[in-house]
Amino acid sequence: MSQQSRTRPGGSATALNEAYDTALLDLDGVVYAGGEAIAHAVESLGTARDAGMHLAYVTNNALRPPDAVAVHLTELGVPADAADVITSAQAVARLIAEQVPAGARVLVIGGDGLRVALRERGLEPVESADDDPAAVVQGYGGPDMAWGRFAEACYAIARGVPWFASNTDLTIPSPRGIVPGNGAAVEVVRIGSGAEPQVAGKPLPPMHRETILRTGAKRPLVVGDRLDTDIEGAFNGGVDSLLVLTGVTNAAQLLAAEPKYRPTYVDADLRGLLTGQPEVTEADGGFGCGGWTASVRGKALVLDGDGETLDGLRALCAAAWTDAGDGSCALDAGKALARLGL
Repeated sequence: MSQQSRTRPGGSATALNEAYDTALLDLDGVVYAGGEAIAHAVESLGTARDAGMHLAYVTNNALRPPDAVAVHLTELGVPADAADVITSAQAVARLIAEQVPAGARVLVIGGDGLRVALRERGLEPVESADDDPAAVVQGYGGPDMAWGRFAEACYAIARGVPWFASNTDLTIPSPRGIVPGNGAAVEVVRIGSGAEPQVAGKPLPPMHRETILRTGAKRPLVVGDRLDTDIEGAFNGGVDSLLVLTGVTNAAQLLAAEPKYRPTYVDADLRGLLTGQPEVTEADGGFGCGGWTASVRGKALVLDGDGETLDGLRALCAAAWTDAGDGSCALDAGKALARLGL
């Protein structure tokens, strides 16, 4: 089934770590949350890696350089090298390097991840609009980013300097809850400058290109927890995806997803990498998976039968997505999800 026509989750008779050569894993909400490993992540990734799957970690967060991310992963029990980490800072640095002269100065509004990525492309990071930059690049700079940095970006943009953003995620997770992300900061500069940035991060093509160039993946599987970055990024790249329910996406949001947000596979956590995926089939005027049958009655999704929770959710996805077609499902799913405890 093509990405464009997906009306039900896919099935796989083969374990996903065997069916795909590379897992392109998001970090926050997939591997860790609040800096701590998510349940089953360390063991699952270790088993997949030992069986020969290449693991790459793909993040829209441009704050930390790849070596710092790799050290953090290794400390959590997920051995990684800097080469295993792909960031939106790297993607936006390549995008800038293709449009400015070699060795050009770039005004950085963000953290060390951007500076390292720019130097890798032979560009010179600078701190002021008065340093004659050829471009402005903006990425997440942490919770203590000074307000004056946004003003510096506006000064340069007003002089005609092109503006680039690593990503536009409006929020990011923190140990104390959800907080504004780089997308919120980009809005500040957009309001102040009246300009629009070129954006590199997920779900846009520059990030997918960077990931494939750095990993050499032939049959990649995107693994993420967000519909609007990870899953849409896989859709835009024409590759398969696995949504894990350990992060920001809940079951109701999954059922309402329009085509570009519909994952190939759905599982509870990263243990889903190590198993096949059950087929969802047409059954009794609806869709069946495991011991469940999901159908549409009036303006509601209805779930009959019994079985594993995830099988019921997969069946509901098929009923909801088929009914919605190319749109977003607006059916009442409350009672059906309550049966699954979701």
